[in-house]
Amino acid sequence: MSETWPFWRRYLNFAQPALGARVLSCSDDFFGAAERLIERTEPVFIPGKYDDHGKWMDGWESRRRRQGDRDWCLIELGAPVLVLGVDIDTSHFNGNQPQAATLCGALRPDGSLPELDATDWRPLVENVTLGPSAHHRVALDGDAAAGGPVRHLRLEIFPDGGVARLRVYGLACLPPERGPATHIDLAAALHGGHVVAASDEHFGSATNLLQPGRGVDMGDGWETARRRGPGYDWSVIALGCVGSIEKVVLDTAHFKGNYPHLCGVQAALHPDLTEAGLEPGDPRPEVPLEGWSEILPPTPMQPDHEHAFELRDTGSTGSSGPFSHVRLIMVPDGGVSRLRVLGRPHEAPAAETGS
Repeated sequence: MSETWPFWRRYLNFAQPALGARVLSCSDDFFGAAERLIERTEPVFIPGKYDDHGKWMDGWESRRRRQGDRDWCLIELGAPVLVLGVDIDTSHFNGNQPQAATLCGALRPDGSLPELDATDWRPLVENVTLGPSAHHRVALDGDAAAGGPVRHLRLEIFPDGGVARLRVYGLACLPPERGPATHIDLAAALHGGHVVAASDEHFGSATNLLQPGRGVDMGDGWETARRRGPGYDWSVIALGCVGSIEKVVLDTAHFKGNYPHLCGVQAALHPDLTEAGLEPGDPRPEVPLEGWSEILPPTPMQPDHEHAFELRDTGSTGSSGPFSHVRLIMVPDGGVSRLRVLGRPHEAPAAETGS
């Protein structure tokens, strides 16, 4: 793994329905529905496919604007998100892409949507020149990220045209509920859980481990290359908050001939692994070799199966915590769709950004 992980590999895309994102409204989507902007799948081009409005395109596309101004689309995210990078993807729009785009964000204390031109909106990315059929990936600078999390987005395109996908990468900042009866998934992306590092992501990103629900296919999980030497694969996850761990769920959904032989889970309280203060592209903290407690010993896995482990039944002696991070181990390699780390939050969060 490179010392510098680009933001689109380091962080999860929160502009997708699986994480609660939805399109609220737009100025015009005559040629292509605005809802396609946040589809999880990669955009496709189907030659010869037309509908009643013209050529079918896999993205949001407005009609040709004959007057001034711009087209816009309003999106609500499933949680407040500290945005660290965006991708305005014009794949397959060639000759009908916008000239430029701006993305603004807002977070009102009451959660309401600001008016289109309200002062609550602040620029995240301004006046990005858009080329044909290309990714336009922009890491947010310190000032834009320092403005804090946002819940609503306003994508503006100048003056009109088509965008295939909008991807918004960052960290969720939804504080988990706390209390003696609280029992949550401490690693869930929507609770602020995120991947710190992984040994290999040849076929599938480790960030998929933290998405809600079960994987939709084999591409919706963490999968490594076939290991030809000694050792094992691993990924380190920062929990959304410090807590104790009572149950671990490992789901190998859709991994049938490439599931791991064994999986184990370790946990630790490692404040030095948090990413507070790091800029996108900075080297990630070095993963320490010491200080990990084995909460689930390497255990045989089954193909396409959800494995649930009550830690009190596994003989684990160190699951009470408090813990800030877990390390998932796959022996020797393979694919896992989801990881759930169920437990109870402690009073102090791991970091202000949700780590």
